[in-house]
Amino acid sequence: MYLTLAADRENLKLAQSTLETQQAAYSLVQKRYDVGLATGLDLRRAQTPLDATRVDIGRYRQMVAQDQNALNLLAGSPTPEEFLPVDLSSVTPPKEISPGLSSEALLRRPDIVAAEHRLKGAYAFIGAARAAFFPRISLTTSIGTASDDLSGLFKSGSGTWNFAPQIAIPIFDARTWAALRVSKADREIVLTQYEKAIQTAFRDIADALAVQGTVDQRVSAQQSLVNAVAETYRLSNKRYTKGIDSYLSVLDAQRSLYAQQQVLIALRLAKLSNQVRLYAVLGGGAE
Repeated sequence: MYLTLAADRENLKLAQSTLETQQAAYSLVQKRYDVGLATGLDLRRAQTPLDATRVDIGRYRQMVAQDQNALNLLAGSPTPEEFLPVDLSSVTPPKEISPGLSSEALLRRPDIVAAEHRLKGAYAFIGAARAAFFPRISLTTSIGTASDDLSGLFKSGSGTWNFAPQIAIPIFDARTWAALRVSKADREIVLTQYEKAIQTAFRDIADALAVQGTVDQRVSAQQSLVNAVAETYRLSNKRYTKGIDSYLSVLDAQRSLYAQQQVLIALRLAKLSNQVRLYAVLGGGAE
C-alpha cells in the first residue's frame, strides 16, 4: 500500500504537470485561432486532452486519498505526512538479495514452519524429512538472477515440480506407543502438505526472481521510449508553431508521451514491489 501511494502520488504529479503543458498549448492554439491561423477543429482538439487530464487528476486524487486511508487503518492512527512517500523516487528500495543465496533461507517461511510442526505432531524426524523433500541448492546466481539449479526444479514448458524425494532413512519415529497411534493415512497427509509447502515456496521465489531478471531491462527500454516520444512531441510542437504541420501531430505525440510516462511509473512500481515480494517469499528476508 505504501508503494501504491507513492506511485499514485507520482501519477498525480504527472497529470498536473501534463495539464499545465496542455493548458499552455491550448492558450497558444486559442491565440492562433483568434487571428485566423488555426481552425476551430484545432481548438477543439487542444481542448479534448485538457479535459481528459482534468478527469485523471480527479481520479488520482481519489486514489491517493484512498491509499492514505488504507495506511491509516493499517497503522491504527493518521500517518504523519513526513512518513509518507512523495513519489516513487523518494522510496528507498530494499537491499538486493545476496548472490548465491541458499535455499535454506526458505525454511523460515511460515507455511514451511507450519508444515514441519505438523510433521512433528506426527512424530516425524524433521532432519530426515528435509533431507528427503527439501532441495538444498543456490537460489540465485552471482548477479542475483535465478540459478540454473532453481530453474531445473521445474520441467521446461510445463512448469511442474521436477524433484523426486530421496528417502534414505525412516522419516517417522515408531518407537513410542503415541507414535504408533498416528495412522499411515495421517502420515501421508502431513507429508503431502509438507511437500506442497516446499513446492509453493520454490515456485514463489522462482517467479519473483524471473521478474527481477527482466524488470530492469523493461524499465530501461521504457525510459528510452519516453525520451524518444518526448523529443517527437517537442519537434511536432515546433513544426506546428511554424505552420509546417497540423495540430493533429502535436496531439498524437502529446497523448503518446503522457501514456508512456504512465507506463514507466507502473514499471518502476512493479520493480519496487517485486523487490519487497522477494523478501516476503523468503519468509521475511535473509542475512
